[in-house]
Formats: sequence, structure tokens, C-alpha cells
Amino acid sequence: MYKPRTLTALMAACALAFPALAQSREVTISTQLKNYGGDGAYLAVYLTDAQGAYAGTLWVAGGKAKYYKHLSDWNRLSAGDAKRLAGVTGASVGAGRKLTVTADLADALIDAGYEIRVDAAVEDMRDSPSEVRLPLTSAGSGQSKAGKQYIQSLSYQLN
Repeated sequence: MYKPRTLTALMAACALAFPALAQSREVTISTQLKNYGGDGAYLAVYLTDAQGAYAGTLWVAGGKAKYYKHLSDWNRLSAGDAKRLAGVTGASVGAGRKLTVTADLADALIDAGYEIRVDAAVEDMRDSPSEVRLPLTSAGSGQSKAGKQYIQSLSYQLN
């Protein structure tokens, strides 16, 4: 018999991997960076469940895998996910720029304790694991939250 946490993780993995099989919604996530005066930022946009366990990668901005270790919370949490980068990578994001990511997420993830998290790292500057965390709720759609160091705001819109 599965433990509740294992079952929750299994359901989340299936919902992320096979959104067409479940009711899903398009979610648009917007990350506005501050003008921090440095090189482009590497960002990992990912989901965690109610217990803080990794549930899936939505986007990684920055193309050189050797720098992913600086996205330390995401890298640690997602290390066992061999498919974590399948079709979800792009260029780094410059200071003052905006990153917009669109994903289909299962309705079961919304209002179920999941969080959108973003880790950030900039060359020759301090890394910022879990730079910003935002609960994935119906009420939170359209609301924004400031990051700790590089991110001016993170918001999402449920479509």
C-alpha cells in the first residue's frame, strides 16, 4: 500500500507528466528581474508539493548545465528527475528583463498546497536559492510577490 505522501507525489508526477489526461489549466508565470547591475541571471522555475518536495520543473533560464549547481535548492530537489530539463530550457535573463513561462498544470495542483518557486544565480554575484516562493492558489492568481535579491516580482495568471 502506498503511503499518503508517496501517493500524493505519484499523483502530482502523473498530473505534471500527463496534463491532457486530467483537467488542466494554462498558467502564465511572469518573473520581472531587478536592475541589479550584473550579467544575465540563471533561473529555475519549479513546483514543490505541500511538504516541500520537488514536483516538477517548469523552466530553466540559462543554457550551460555546469552552472545549474548554483541554482542549489532546485538542483538538490530535482536531482533524481532524469527528465527535469526535457524541453524546458532557454537563454539566461538580463537584468531588468522579464521572463514569461506558460505551462499546462493539472487542476488538482491548484489550491492543494503546491508552490511555484524560483531559484536565481548571477555570475560573480551571490546565489539566491528559493529566491521567491508563491503558493499556487486560485486566489493568488494575478497577485505578485517580491524576491529576496534579483527578482522584483513573481506572479502567475490562471487562464
